[in-house]
Amino acid sequence: MLSLFALDGIPEIQSGDDLATIIGDCLSDPREGDILVVTSKIVSKAEGRHVSAANREQAIAGETVRVVASRAHPGGVTRIVENKLGLILAAAGVDSSNTPDGTVLLLPVDPDASARVLCVALRKRFGVALGIVISDTLGRPWRLGQTDAAIGAAGIRVLDDLRGTPDQAGRILEVTVAAVADEIAAAADLVKGKSSGRPVAIVRGLGELVGDIGLAGARSIVRPFEQDMFQQGSAEAYEAGYRDGKNHSTHRFV
Repeated sequence: MLSLFALDGIPEIQSGDDLATIIGDCLSDPREGDILVVTSKIVSKAEGRHVSAANREQAIAGETVRVVASRAHPGGVTRIVENKLGLILAAAGVDSSNTPDGTVLLLPVDPDASARVLCVALRKRFGVALGIVISDTLGRPWRLGQTDAAIGAAGIRVLDDLRGTPDQAGRILEVTVAAVADEIAAAADLVKGKSSGRPVAIVRGLGELVGDIGLAGARSIVRPFEQDMFQQGSAEAYEAGYRDGKNHSTHRFV
């Protein structure tokens, strides 16, 4: 049976805090196969990823690899970008919610590495195989609203490849690869909440996904650029196509 519950007792995290010890002190009788979902914000805080709010735009630029789409609106400009982790998201993941006044937070430098540190420490402390997912809130193309997704993971299978297995009717599945780490992150957010002060949740009942510490992390979920059919926003793609077409016509008649 699948069950989810948030941990109580996690204090406000400060730069330099030992997250594994803090989380471990709040864990009561963890079980083999439990998966802990940890909000990326407390990982960033522990890793000292604070930046002055006055430098927010500079921080966004510093975390950006390429701009996918940019739109002006009455409140300013929204930029959808690819950041250094390969994630496509607004403002490169630079966030001002639930942060001290006058500061913003960058995402962890390497969420998979952060997840491995937590996973190793908690497995050693409790003597059971636990999985770790580090989650962050992302928007989605074609869908309103946001949901949590996995940006870091350790000790679990992040994808469940069902290709080659039969469905209920006996037909062989050819393309189905379930993004289980993202599903776990989204489900855990239902019990963690955005403002409840409970940034860690336990997902129990998916022990079949928990495995070796060396399993591929959440970075492996990111679709390779060459497979991305939507590498630009609609306006940017139209502008590039118009420009290329105009240049082609110019060269043709020279």
